Amino acid sequence: MSALYSSKVGFIAILAIFLSFCILSETTSAAYVSFANQCLTPHNAARKAVGAKPLVWDTRLERYAKAYANLRRYDCALIHSSGPYGENLFWGGGWGWTPAQAVKMWVAEKRWFNPYSNSCNGEQCGHYTQVVWRDTRRIGCAKVDCFGGRGVFITCNYDPAGNYMGERPY
Repeated sequence: MSALYSSKVGFIAILAIFLSFCILSETTSAAYVSFANQCLTPHNAARKAVGAKPLVWDTRLERYAKAYANLRRYDCALIHSSGPYGENLFWGGGWGWTPAQAVKMWVAEKRWFNPYSNSCNGEQCGHYTQVVWRDTRRIGCAKVDCFGGRGVFITCNYDPAGNYMGERPY
């Protein structure tokens, strides 16, 4: 009877660990999908508005974005990685900034973009044009809290890159 009790307890413990792993894995997966969707949804809405094809999430770009965001977490300086991809950067003071809010800020530059002259009317609109760049197909993003409570840093990387001088975004 003691051996039977022991094996039941062992089985229950293993089952509990397995179920905990499944729940944690599902929660992690849901958070991952949510983050990707927070990035993709506003990007694709802006692209749809100008007739550009929707972007898809790319884990290679996500890894690149995470590696760079982790390097920037100590100063959160808006310095580009100078890598092989297109890139948008965002910094927000305080806490709670979401990828959707960062994309909203980038897309707000649309007001400066003149599609007829293919110019920004003397203002900054390169974040917007990268979001809607017609040839871009894939995206990966990352978010980190800045060291010492100095805000939030978000980066998105785009492949193929956009914003080529003299070319129109769409």
